Amino acid sequence: MKKILVTGGLGFIGSHTVVELQNEGFDVVIIDDLSNSSIDVLEGIVSITGKSPIFERLDLKEKLSVEQFFMKHKDIVGVIHFAASKAVGESVEKPLDYYENNLNTLIYMLKEVLNLNTSNFIFSSSCTVYGQAEQMPITENAPVQPAESPYGNTKQIGEEIIRDTCKVKHELNAIALRYFNPIGAHESGKIGELPIGIPQNLVPFITQTGAGLRDCLSVFGNDYPTDDGTCIRDYIHVVDLAKAHVVALMRLLDQKNISNFETFNIGTGVGSSVLEVIASFERVSGKSLNYKFAPRREGDVISAYANTEKANTVLGWKAMSNLDDAMRSAWNWEKNIRNI
Repeated sequence: MKKILVTGGLGFIGSHTVVELQNEGFDVVIIDDLSNSSIDVLEGIVSITGKSPIFERLDLKEKLSVEQFFMKHKDIVGVIHFAASKAVGESVEKPLDYYENNLNTLIYMLKEVLNLNTSNFIFSSSCTVYGQAEQMPITENAPVQPAESPYGNTKQIGEEIIRDTCKVKHELNAIALRYFNPIGAHESGKIGELPIGIPQNLVPFITQTGAGLRDCLSVFGNDYPTDDGTCIRDYIHVVDLAKAHVVALMRLLDQKNISNFETFNIGTGVGSSVLEVIASFERVSGKSLNYKFAPRREGDVISAYANTEKANTVLGWKAMSNLDDAMRSAWNWEKNIRNI
């Protein structure tokens, strides 16, 4: 059984990826510091897969702890690196925290991965690396614009760190998955997006408002140059996204990569405005959502949706779920955890 390390494996995307890895027969080791996740997620993973991953609570900013972990797990054949702070708005308020957490931990991880017998690394990147792209849909060849937020900048710099390392360390094989906006939950309703405190992302705020936990949803900006004045994003079901990580990992394990650093957009190829996402929620839930318009939020781009042709043809992956599918699963998850 091949052992795969998933950092941030109890987080939203990480936990769904662990499920898909275990379903494919991999042995999984999870590192998570539980700063933005819950140990209860581990129970959900076990309940879905019937198998318990190894779990170690560890702060990846502690370099010595990272070194000690890899001394114990020398048989790891691949790493999927999710662990990072991820909220655009928060990164604007706390830039140094984001640079410390997202870049230092990446460097510590890469140093240890290079000491393994096989150095396969999947990086959790983001469409934020494109900044405000000049053309839609966005291809992997789109010029990288100045980042609109410290979070986006950490993903740009993160990719540069990996690319520079791959140039001199040819034994390192890496793929950066630039994904768009993950939403939804596992169909079992046993794992999903579980933000601590006030949600930083749109969909959990929508479902929490629908469940009565929030009085009103703020829509940041209604004067963008879009059809309805609200921002446009490419919303991808988290299970589709999780499966993309497994496909990318298999590409490296099977040595099918063309170069030792590759990038792929992971999205649906469909852009949806904030108001369209609200309408989707109202459609699948049968509930009317209370929302109001608020001033634009610093760090938000106008529009971002993917050209997924490279992922479809080269990686052999395609998103299978649409917006309503993802919103329905997100609402079912919300109802499940709130006992509605």
